[in-house]
Amino acid sequence: MTHPAARLREEVAYVAYHFHWAYADLLGLPHGERRAWVREIARINTAAAGGGGL
Repeated sequence: MTHPAARLREEVAYVAYHFHWAYADLLGLPHGERRAWVREIARINTAAAGGGGL
């Protein structure tokens, strides 16, 4: 199991990298909302790589 602090860093880095959102804005999101954006980015990346989706 991933340590919560490490998971938070992963989520923030992933969304910040793809959407260029500010660190403070990402930290202000509730965990469920941040995880939803992580899933959405993963879906977009899969579709862009030819794996279907969008």
